[in-house]
Amino acid sequence: MSTIKVKQIKDDAIINVQVNNHYYAMVKALIYNLFFLLKEKGATDESLQNILTKKYEELSALEQSFYTVTLLLGEIERQATLNDFLEEKEIEKSAIEKALDKEETKD
Repeated sequence: MSTIKVKQIKDDAIINVQVNNHYYAMVKALIYNLFFLLKEKGATDESLQNILTKKYEELSALEQSFYTVTLLLGEIERQATLNDFLEEKEIEKSAIEKALDKEETKD
């Protein structure tokens, strides 16, 4: 078997990454997009909940992506809360949020 050299973070390394509001918004948009892709592939509320209980290796590639981004977003929001960087704002609903509202009324 042939090999190649790649750079990876050391197993015991913890890296602090600074995130601004723009990047945070991009991650939120990504999680919405992954959510809708999962729904298009037939995911139900129950199967989405199972993503949190299954082993990572048992998930499909799309489910793994959704899980990973969920963890990333959760950590960003946890750090923002710890540092008192969250604020509540009223904004216009995006097309995605409006679509989510329609999904909720179907149930």
